[in-house]
Amino acid sequence: MSPERTDAYRRVIKTLNDLGPSKLLDAEQDRVRAAADSLIFSSDLHEDLAAREALEDVERLCRALVESGRWEQVTARRLAGDVLGCGPAQPAALRAA
Repeated sequence: MSPERTDAYRRVIKTLNDLGPSKLLDAEQDRVRAAADSLIFSSDLHEDLAAREALEDVERLCRALVESGRWEQVTARRLAGDVLGCGPAQPAALRAA
């Protein structure tokens, strides 16, 4: 696990602590936390279907938060980026998908 992944995980948890209670439902916080946990322990996103699905779930959640007006796009993008940063480096083929 790299320092960059650890830092991304810390940012996710800080976002949940700072914004979660007022801006996210409990179930939404759980989804974000589960995705970050899954990604931080993943060694290969190409092989780890659960981690990929968790990441996709957070991306859908962030889109829904913006579309509903509950979150600003910049905040949702930052959270999605931090969750992605919890995972291993992506192979070029997966990034293109």
